[in-house]
Amino acid sequence: MFRRELVVKSRATDDGVELVAPMPGIWREAPAAGDPVGPGGRIGVLEVLGVLHELHAPADVEGVVETDAPRLGERPVAYGDVLVRLVAQTTTVRTKVAAAGTSAAPGAGKLVFRAPLSGRYYARPSPDKPPFVQPGSEVGPGQTIALLEVMKTFNRLTYGGTGLPERARVVAVLVRDEDDVDAGTPILELEPLA
Repeated sequence: MFRRELVVKSRATDDGVELVAPMPGIWREAPAAGDPVGPGGRIGVLEVLGVLHELHAPADVEGVVETDAPRLGERPVAYGDVLVRLVAQTTTVRTKVAAAGTSAAPGAGKLVFRAPLSGRYYARPSPDKPPFVQPGSEVGPGQTIALLEVMKTFNRLTYGGTGLPERARVVAVLVRDEDDVDAGTPILELEPLA
């Protein structure tokens, strides 16, 4: 299977934006309710005739996923079917995002950077190199914080996104190098920098 990238179409609604399927196929790896989606943000994978297409939001779209889509397994979609609904990032939605992560799980009630998809976490670019970040490191927009291996493809995880401060300090790394993580797993505990 090949992997290609597609930008989905968007349409405005009274209270946000809907991101719709660009073609029929099998959609998987959907974002969860409360997940931030920024310009070009990943919103899953669409399989069309055995070819995998990584789906991304348009460059002019930003918001928070309003309702849960099926995250596990897969869902057939037709052209134009709504994949996710996004609402603007507001104080109310920020509370919703924080509530989505509050439980007995690591990072509960704290500022955390979460895995955007499931895969194997790598803290360093290669075994003989230092980690991308460690406790005490300062992180800013676009800075690489880890690698995530998904289906034998290494994806660079970069800092940034809706709901995260412009700059932050790493308080703790919450997963071990080469651990398997699920989408939404807290990876870093952070504290905002002034």
